Amino acid sequence: MAAKSDVGIVLMNLGSPDSTAVPDVKRYLIEFLMDKRVIDYPWLFRKILIEGIIVPRRAAKSAEAYSSIWWKEGSPLIVLTKQLQMAVQNDMEIPVQVAMRYGNPSPEEAYNNLLKENPNLKEVVLLPLYPHYAMSSYETAAIYAEEVYKKKKYKFKLSIIPPFYDEPEYINALAESMRPYLQQDYDYVLFSYHGVPERHIFKGDTTGAHCLKVNDCCHVASPAHKFCYRHQVTITAELVAQQLKLPREKWGISFQSRLGREEWIKPYTAGVLETLPSEGKKKLLVVCPAFVSDCLETLEEIAVEGKHTFISNGGESFTMIPCLNIHPLWVKAIVKYCQQIIAEQ
Repeated sequence: MAAKSDVGIVLMNLGSPDSTAVPDVKRYLIEFLMDKRVIDYPWLFRKILIEGIIVPRRAAKSAEAYSSIWWKEGSPLIVLTKQLQMAVQNDMEIPVQVAMRYGNPSPEEAYNNLLKENPNLKEVVLLPLYPHYAMSSYETAAIYAEEVYKKKKYKFKLSIIPPFYDEPEYINALAESMRPYLQQDYDYVLFSYHGVPERHIFKGDTTGAHCLKVNDCCHVASPAHKFCYRHQVTITAELVAQQLKLPREKWGISFQSRLGREEWIKPYTAGVLETLPSEGKKKLLVVCPAFVSDCLETLEEIAVEGKHTFISNGGESFTMIPCLNIHPLWVKAIVKYCQQIIAEQ
């Protein structure tokens, strides 16, 4: 086991454009969407689709969306991740750095900063800030961080913390961050997760015969669950609802951020928000557990667009519960996960 002084920690999040200027947003979108684990089409087709069609059409609109949620300190996701870094650092003697899958700071910058602090670094513990396994989130972050590590031939050991979707500390932090909002009058709690194409679920099914093929597949035991995003988000919601003692008829799951026309996992958040008022669920709480830091998908897509959809269809009140961000229980959970990995080495 390496001494504390020989270990460093990297917290890795999604990333964000460097600014709300269209060229910066365009550059970010190309890097993000050209990732073969995000849009898994052949390279040439992907390049034509993204750089020739999607990004030219979306860049200006996306820049406007980012501008609407941008803070004076910068991108909310970047600011909140750095605040998380400071909070974790305050609870640990081990140096903590931040990296992003897309944009800045890069994993290389994070590794190099740790080496500047300690040239004799023996181990880096990497925590991808994605609770659930998906090829377009956790997988691409972990593999990218490892590719950079191997390419640069760093001498330290790299240890990557696995998804923590059902870990008691994470579930407790998420539930307790939600609890104060349950004191208000509400009809329904919606767990809105980032969506993924159905083909990603099929590709991740190690058995080739379980996911979306077996009846109630998320609750039928299978090795496929280790890499199944749909199963893992379902378990997270169920464990949180259980801890908060939410009646089954008072909560549900949906999936947001669909891109393109193909089938994504359902139900879609936009459609659910349209229909809930007609079902008598007019006072809504929405939480987005796929994200641990508030970002464009929570602050704009849900808190602004989602609220508009819900209210315009007859909803009366709409509250988006913030992500974990720097909640004290979340900070403690991270510290514990990192300490466990270090102790096991």
